[in-house]
Amino acid sequence: MEFKNEIILENDVVLLRPLKKEDISLLKEFSINEPELWKYSLTPAYGIEHLKNYIDQALREKELKTSYPFIVLDKRANKIAGSTRFYDYRKVHHTIQLGYTWIGKDFQGTGLNKNCKYLLLQYAFEKMNLERVEFRADAKNAKSIAAMKSIGCIEEGILRNNCAAPKGRRESIVLSILKDEWFDRVKALLIDKITNS
Repeated sequence: MEFKNEIILENDVVLLRPLKKEDISLLKEFSINEPELWKYSLTPAYGIEHLKNYIDQALREKELKTSYPFIVLDKRANKIAGSTRFYDYRKVHHTIQLGYTWIGKDFQGTGLNKNCKYLLLQYAFEKMNLERVEFRADAKNAKSIAAMKSIGCIEEGILRNNCAAPKGRRESIVLSILKDEWFDRVKALLIDKITNS
């Protein structure tokens, strides 16, 4: 199954809807006021020019049907909170990556990101019928790695010096969730976390 023209995912806490070019106006406050959100990002979005490039790249990859970027709305606060996306979709292998996730400081630690991950993983495994969802992060990004492990990701290893970064090169940690793991334990784990957060 490929991406439908429009994917909207939501529960009582969060709404994920397709990222659009005009969303720059909704995201610019983060870009200007919270540049540290992109400390470990391969595609930083701090400053208006970087944010424009970030959105343009996401939408180009969407047109190629390898990526599907979302804007994140916190329904409790009725405020835009950040962005996330599916990317590197490999139809022949039934795999996808989940990342490019950033959430504004006011929304961190509120359970919002876990709700996002639940909806995205549910869609990947139950609607797209994928076999594997992969996650990557800068190997130095302890906060992101801890967050991925807390939702049930299994660490696979480090890709040494594997990609260009804004400053030199980086090592990337690779984690994943497989379809049987989703149904056997991860789905229940995430439901428990978002219900009790």
